[in-house]
Amino acid sequence: MAAGSKLPQITFYFWVMKICATTLGETAGDLLSMTMDVGYAASSLILIGCFLVSLVAQLRAKGFHPFMYWTVILTTSTAGTTMSDYMDRTLELGYMNGSIILVCLLAAVLLTWRLVAGSMNVETITTLKVECFYWTAILVSNTLGTALGDFLADDSGLGFAGGALLIAGLLAVVLAAHNFTSLSKVLLFWAAFVLTRPFGATMGDVLSKPLDKGGLDFGTIGSSAVLAVILIIFVALSMRQAPAKVADED
Repeated sequence: MAAGSKLPQITFYFWVMKICATTLGETAGDLLSMTMDVGYAASSLILIGCFLVSLVAQLRAKGFHPFMYWTVILTTSTAGTTMSDYMDRTLELGYMNGSIILVCLLAAVLLTWRLVAGSMNVETITTLKVECFYWTAILVSNTLGTALGDFLADDSGLGFAGGALLIAGLLAVVLAAHNFTSLSKVLLFWAAFVLTRPFGATMGDVLSKPLDKGGLDFGTIGSSAVLAVILIIFVALSMRQAPAKVADED
């Protein structure tokens, strides 16, 4: 971790928690919008508000706080889920059109970040401006992941499990490229970051959807509770593995 960085090191624990947080974001977002029948528009406003509150706390912090960081990741995932559903279903853009729009938006965010800061390396984020680009890219990528995951599960004919297997295969390709090629590690990071979101989205559907739709029928409440416990455990484990990297409380 670079001096002054408020972000975690990219380790095995990081990717496990990223997938867990994005899967929880999918189930928790569906819990609010569908199970509790709040609706996509109202849910989006509520969850975007939660995201902004957690983001302000993260931006104001002077060091790395694991629970604060992963709370922001989680709120981008829940907000991204309802924002994607609002675009794709309420506005009737469809999963493919929504995915295309979000791919273009993410590319614009990353390109602007590259032009303004000179680098998209997440291990050298030490300024407020660059951290804002980082969180904007994460919010858009998590929204994209929901749309892409829904497209693979519903429109592509692969189903929830098939979509998850396809994304897992693509993640394996990215991992192989990271270990055995000279491709840009920064680009591979963002490829993996984007892909873990639809993987989490499809896994969330596998856990929560009924058996006749290809899911395990845990429901949004049961799935969210289990995933929340797993995420908390892994955050605690990561803190024990690297206690020196956690900043003192403000």
